[in-house]
Amino acid sequence: LYKSRGQHLLTNSRVLDSIVRCSEISPDDTVLEIGPGTGNLTLKLLQQAKNVVALEIDNRMVDILQRRVADTGLQSRLNIICGDALKTELPQFDLVVANIPYGISSPLLAKLLYGTNANPFRAATLLLQKEFAKRLMAEPGDSSFNRLALNMNLMADIEFVMDVSKREFTPPPKVDSAVVKLRPRSHVPEVNLPEWCAFTRTCFGNRNRTLGASFKKKRKLMELMRFSGGHGDGEEEEEEEAELRLFRERVGGVLSSGGFADRRPSKMSSDELLDLLALFNESGVYFHD
Repeated sequence: LYKSRGQHLLTNSRVLDSIVRCSEISPDDTVLEIGPGTGNLTLKLLQQAKNVVALEIDNRMVDILQRRVADTGLQSRLNIICGDALKTELPQFDLVVANIPYGISSPLLAKLLYGTNANPFRAATLLLQKEFAKRLMAEPGDSSFNRLALNMNLMADIEFVMDVSKREFTPPPKVDSAVVKLRPRSHVPEVNLPEWCAFTRTCFGNRNRTLGASFKKKRKLMELMRFSGGHGDGEEEEEEEAELRLFRERVGGVLSSGGFADRRPSKMSSDELLDLLALFNESGVYFHD
């Protein structure tokens, strides 16, 4: 097994059954499994779902998976895609059920919920590193509240299901795991998602710093000014400084008018940050990666 690819196979049948049960699979469902490995979870999913799409990067695992499924007579229900989950265009599916490689958890969740070709799906039942799961479920005001939790909770309800000991894997990883369930929200706020992601990256650059302090940095103000229609490039130094001073006053005015200057993003809800982004846009300030 390649530890560099996060290959730790879940072998406890009781835990596998619990994951399948809490996934609430219907007979007509197509299930996407990312990182099936040798198929311990896949075999159980095939017994419940109409189809399983297994996305696996390792050809060796694909060969083992094909042989194991052939022995069950359920191969007609299985579609194996050999590729990188972060680079592969995902097919249509109803559910995600997966033991996700720890190293790609964050970008993979972003792809599922924020991707340009993101599919509408009912739920995702995911086995994640326990510390990552805790970060994912942090709430405003918690010491661990972070940009990941903010962005994921904007798009989905997140439910803790159960802890899974590292002893249930072969080879055992260094840390314990947890199962969480994500249900995409039926109503997502009307916001430009790429801009929202750029905005929250700016706010959470130092999540415990006040927004007033974060938006005083000259480099960040220059970036915002250029993207918001200012020049700030190729001008005479005096003209550039004058334009930057006016832009800084505009940004400061937005923060002060909404009572946000002394607020810390780690203690703010998504609704409050959405309100702040709307105020910035109304004043002609926009965000871009």
